[in-house]
Amino acid sequence: MTARILIIAGSDSGGGAGIQADIKTVTMLGGHAMTAITAITAQNTLGVQAVHPVPTEMVLAQMESCISDIGVDAVKIGMIGSAQTAAAVADRLAQLQDVPIVFDPVMVATSGSLLADAATIAAFERLMAVASVITPNVPELEALTGMTITDVEQLEAAGQALHDRTGAVIFAKGGHLSQQADDDRPMIHDLLIDEDMVVEFSVARIETRNSHGTGCTLASAIATGLGGGLSLADAADRAEAYVAAVLAAAPGLGQGHGPMGHGLGLTPFHHLLAATDSAGWDAAAFAARYADHA
Repeated sequence: MTARILIIAGSDSGGGAGIQADIKTVTMLGGHAMTAITAITAQNTLGVQAVHPVPTEMVLAQMESCISDIGVDAVKIGMIGSAQTAAAVADRLAQLQDVPIVFDPVMVATSGSLLADAATIAAFERLMAVASVITPNVPELEALTGMTITDVEQLEAAGQALHDRTGAVIFAKGGHLSQQADDDRPMIHDLLIDEDMVVEFSVARIETRNSHGTGCTLASAIATGLGGGLSLADAADRAEAYVAAVLAAAPGLGQGHGPMGHGLGLTPFHHLLAATDSAGWDAAAFAARYADHA
């Protein structure tokens, strides 16, 4: 059965992060993406020009429409919009049973633009209390714990402190740390921290300005894996591999922090379309050819 992933996050008009990155990630990894949009942003590769929060009642209505009809196998939470919405979303998600919830505590966009005010960040406590997995980067983890993080050891200590406080698994992302070289290759070290367990993911750093939406993509990829029945370690491992792949496939759009290549440069059905009668579109013939390849 296709994994049903409910995404609660803001819209990025530039298509690089937020709901847009989430939908593309869930789709590419075989899930069905559903959305509850918390905010509309005017945003591009240079920054966030405007933010319009969606009323809390409408966020809840979107959630209820999806949950009551289609159902949900996993939830991903990103930009939350307001403190009121954070509290209401947490209350509704607390009613779900045996549904993994991945919370990416978005505070600042890749461009440096603020996406959550102090009241909203304070309300993150409610969301972290219902989350199964929390995926902070270094600045977010510092803000949530009040600890300074300059190396992997401090990353682990802060992640452990947040785990002890919330009970959630912490996927602490080390991309903001100074480069550390393994075998002369710059590496990024991420940590999966659970009770009595720390798993380190070491991935080669890809030097690129086209990294907009990495956090959204990683969290959605983990949620899709969990919703599809993967173990947490396997879901995280596949998510890391997908992020590396889409970073490498970035199309180089925009003047600033560009979007990644979520589609991996592929054109779906290209070989089938090429085989279609050049004299015109033949829907029946195309359907037959597709059935042969399905």
